[in-house]
Amino acid sequence: MNLRRLKAITKKEFKHLWRDKGFLLILLFFPVMLLVMFGYAVNFDVQHIKLAVQDNEKSENSRAFLKTLQGSPYFDLVLFLNNDTEVQNALDTKRAQLVVVIPSDFSDQLVNDKKATLQFLVDGIDGNTAAVISNYMNAISVLYQQAINSEFVFFRTGNTIRIVDYQPVYWYNPDLNSTVYLLPGLISMILIVTAAISVSLTLVREYEYGTIEQIMVSPVLFTELLIGKILPYIVVALLNAIFILLAGYVVFGVSVQGSYLLLFLSTIIFLITATSLGIFISALSQTQQIAFTLATFMSFLPAFILSGFIFQIASMPLPVQFVAYLIPSTYFNNALRAIIIRGTGIETFWSNLFALILTSIILLTISNRIMTNRAKKA
Repeated sequence: MNLRRLKAITKKEFKHLWRDKGFLLILLFFPVMLLVMFGYAVNFDVQHIKLAVQDNEKSENSRAFLKTLQGSPYFDLVLFLNNDTEVQNALDTKRAQLVVVIPSDFSDQLVNDKKATLQFLVDGIDGNTAAVISNYMNAISVLYQQAINSEFVFFRTGNTIRIVDYQPVYWYNPDLNSTVYLLPGLISMILIVTAAISVSLTLVREYEYGTIEQIMVSPVLFTELLIGKILPYIVVALLNAIFILLAGYVVFGVSVQGSYLLLFLSTIIFLITATSLGIFISALSQTQQIAFTLATFMSFLPAFILSGFIFQIASMPLPVQFVAYLIPSTYFNNALRAIIIRGTGIETFWSNLFALILTSIILLTISNRIMTNRAKKA
């Protein structure tokens, strides 16, 4: 490998990138915009649930239960309902996501030590939101039950009781902030999309413009051509990673808990894998349009749906899990979460880096075979 030829190709690609100001701005600033947009839009925290109440008793006890509900930051009391028709209408028109129906004998059930029955009507169209609302209501019911038990014991004995109080401690993400969990996946998705698409387009452009034949008959080796064309986009992708981390810290308050050296090493390995995917896509494509379509299909969609970015891989069917573990973003997500969120060492994610290196070797080997066969036919 001749370093002078490599330097010349890299310099030429940097100049081409610098001349195309629009493409350069997209590469540098679009990922940060995407991060901010996804960080705010993709959120698993269910808040401001529209609550309606049908209080058939209107007693002190029913008002105490409603006060417990209103004390929660998750519910917004929007309606008081008088009959079943209004309940049906509130759910049909989506004016309420949750309707609490308090029976007319609610206090009697409590006083007579019977099991007090409340009805929670939840809009179940969105299954995940409905499950979260149900969990919220269960927790509030337990709190109210504990308060009733304390009052009952004090009324009978004159003594208070100490109810078992558990204090869960959430490691790594104490506030259970969805953005903390999503940020590594966003970095992974943005980097593989920008790297795979930009590299595949720049290589296919040489084929489309017919300049690849001129390069092939020159002293430039094919390896020098690949490295020279890839290096500028790896630099741009590294800048993307830095901008994304800065934006994550400034906008969402997410900081890196682990080693910056390990983060840099893991990012370099992943970018090599992502650019290898771009080379593989360029080997399969004849035009930039095909390359763009393939790059989007093979990078964005798997990184978004199957990499564990949003959906847990363990909950997927086994055939889909097999596909998920063929995706580079799956392994980079694991490494990023170990470094950024948990702050652990390489011993907890080295196998993921090994999988990325192996993927790069396989993709480059297949790409080289395809391009060699294409050159022979030409």
